[in-house]
Amino acid sequence: MTLPALPCLPSLSLSFSGSSGSPAAWRLLRALVLLPLLPLLLTGCASALSQDEAQAVAGKTYVITGASSGFGRGVALKLASMRANVVLAARRTEVLEEVAAQARAAGGTPLVVTTDVAKAEDVERLAAATVQRFGRIDVWINNAGVGAIGEFEKIPLADHARIVDVNLKGVIYGSHVALRQFRQQGGGTLVNIGSVESEIPLAYHATYASTKAAILSLGRALREELRLGGQRNIAISTVLPWAADTPFFNHAANYTGHAPRMALMDDPAKVVDVIVRASVYPREEVPAGWKARSAYWSHRIAPDISERLSANIAHSEQFEKAGPAPDGSNAVHQPTPGGTGVDGGVRARMEREDAARKAEGR
Repeated sequence: MTLPALPCLPSLSLSFSGSSGSPAAWRLLRALVLLPLLPLLLTGCASALSQDEAQAVAGKTYVITGASSGFGRGVALKLASMRANVVLAARRTEVLEEVAAQARAAGGTPLVVTTDVAKAEDVERLAAATVQRFGRIDVWINNAGVGAIGEFEKIPLADHARIVDVNLKGVIYGSHVALRQFRQQGGGTLVNIGSVESEIPLAYHATYASTKAAILSLGRALREELRLGGQRNIAISTVLPWAADTPFFNHAANYTGHAPRMALMDDPAKVVDVIVRASVYPREEVPAGWKARSAYWSHRIAPDISERLSANIAHSEQFEKAGPAPDGSNAVHQPTPGGTGVDGGVRARMEREDAARKAEGR
């Protein structure tokens, strides 16, 4: 089954293989993937902001957590190119200074605030520093996140706890200070970065998936509170990316004995565009790209089958196709010097692993 090409949807052969699951199940998965794409095939996809739309970003103040790499760095530089004020928050001060220099060269006005989002006092200081420098906060993007890959009971409890501290408590802390500021100044936009795993919990990502599901619920609850309170000038959007090739995977704790992998990884630049657009045109929930939209709706049509087949694919990728790698907590507890780009290089490594496996006849 092959889908025709669109500007945001290249020609794609929908074929799947895995270590388990009947042929009928795989045929059903193809159908579940295709069904939500039909509107997309008829109407196309949202693109990046036009030049006129981007002018609305100029001079606005954005707080971006997790700005030292991945989506956060990409969003900061994209907004800087539109002449926004970008407040860069992460644990690695020296990397943030590097991002700030690039943002300044691109035309933006950066502010570096070293922040561990798991510490409420750091997040309060981040908000205070932003208001002191720029007078207000127009958009707050809760992007910082960490993960752990492996069988649930083989991952140390300290790693599970840290993931909750960063991914959930950090988003709660950020949302709390942002909404207080928005109420005070009469409006603003909160963008929380969830995941396709907010909708479909994935095997070997149990705690990460749990925190991302909580972020989705947090946004839903807060939007209802704003509606009941008549706060029409405050918007909350939850962006749900598919797995993207960022340094996240190399930063994640890994207790599988294999290098982290994921099927059909997205280019992070595509997700960056979705996040930026969501900050200008906030919608309640924004699956980022056709794969995320397909998974989002497939899970609502057939949740049990979607979860089972997703787990089979995850197992095949992580335990049958991946090359060896040492176990460890990596950047979960302490930042590491590597992985400072927007792109994580995972797709290139996967290609090398696949080529080596093919050469060995596996």
